Amino acid sequence: MVRGGVVLGQHYVLGVSAYYHDSAAALIVDGKIWSAAQEERFTRIKHDPAFPASAIRYCLSEAGISLAQVDLIVFYDKPLLKFERLLETYLGRAPRGFSSFVNAMPVWMKEKLYLTSILKKEFKALGKHVPKIIYTEHHQAHAASAFFPSPFGSAAVLCLDGVGEWATTSVWMGQGNSLKPLWQINFPHSLGLLYSAFTYYTGFKVNSGEYKLMGLAPYGEPKYVDMIRKHLVECSEDGTFRLQRSYFDFETGLRMVSRKFCDLFGGPAREPESPITQKEMDLARSIQVVTEDIVLALSRTVYRETGVDALCMAGGVALNCVANGRLKREGPFKNLWIQPAAGDAGGAIGAALVGWHTYLGNERSVDAEDGMSGAFLGPAYESADALRRLKCMGATVESLAAEDVLARVSLTWPGKTGPG
Repeated sequence: MVRGGVVLGQHYVLGVSAYYHDSAAALIVDGKIWSAAQEERFTRIKHDPAFPASAIRYCLSEAGISLAQVDLIVFYDKPLLKFERLLETYLGRAPRGFSSFVNAMPVWMKEKLYLTSILKKEFKALGKHVPKIIYTEHHQAHAASAFFPSPFGSAAVLCLDGVGEWATTSVWMGQGNSLKPLWQINFPHSLGLLYSAFTYYTGFKVNSGEYKLMGLAPYGEPKYVDMIRKHLVECSEDGTFRLQRSYFDFETGLRMVSRKFCDLFGGPAREPESPITQKEMDLARSIQVVTEDIVLALSRTVYRETGVDALCMAGGVALNCVANGRLKREGPFKNLWIQPAAGDAGGAIGAALVGWHTYLGNERSVDAEDGMSGAFLGPAYESADALRRLKCMGATVESLAAEDVLARVSLTWPGKTGPG
């Protein structure tokens, strides 16, 4: 069997991300990203955090193999390190957050500390033989997903998200088949969580509504930028930062922001689905500007420290395409490559690549064209299949030739008989 000019080999590594949000699976075949899919595409549950059984089945079927033929399974997180962070945070802030601690502990004691047993049970439902399971650190998976599929033989790597085990920002040097960690910023100081705090305060859902905040920003003015920099985040010239922790409640509380945050901006968080006001627009624009400035400053530091002309990025903050645009236009790097699945779903790809290159020690072949295959790594559907399913649902369907689509969809407004 041949795909993309590569003969189907005999060595397989399966990467898995699960149990937080955006669960996914990815399969590496002889170093090539063969297939990858998010569980939500099968269950139709947005950001589904469940064990990605359907995504795994798809990945295996795409290669025509069973679970028993997989050499290695790699999970994208190290739960014991995350538990260590949880305990240290609660102990360091005690007695604050006791109710949150009481709510969190049963889940950890019953499930998350026994993740290997849970994973083995889930995998046994997919096949009698369960391959060896190993774990990669969260930011290591992000960095691997950014560098290894990139078209660069060497590159700096910048990962920015909410939090992994401890890291919220990490810098790596990628060379050949190796990734060397350079430095990191640890929880609770997080650019991703800062952005999510404003997502929460403006009435959107954390871990899924950040794109709405980014989309709202162009409608506002950056009137709160100075206030954010003065009270919420201390930024250094090199891009490193520290949050003013008293304004936030995500460490030990059940909300993203504290009363002090709300008082700073003149009232409680916007109720979800309530009308959006100019205040929310201005807040969105302001935190967007602060985020972009930090990303740009960090990139200049990374460039100065590494001396390379290529930068790869991953992590949820790397999904902020407006910040990425500024980085491309104003940043110091000549070449920029961002993992399309920069969030936790892409962690499955990164975990599998860590298994292939770092754990198994396999050499890397740079794909100068597109190591992600255009991100077309999930299930494909023929037009005939789509038409058949739609007709079974009783939908009104009309099939158009490709050249007729633009003319037809331009007839969008009542009373219009042509484009415009």
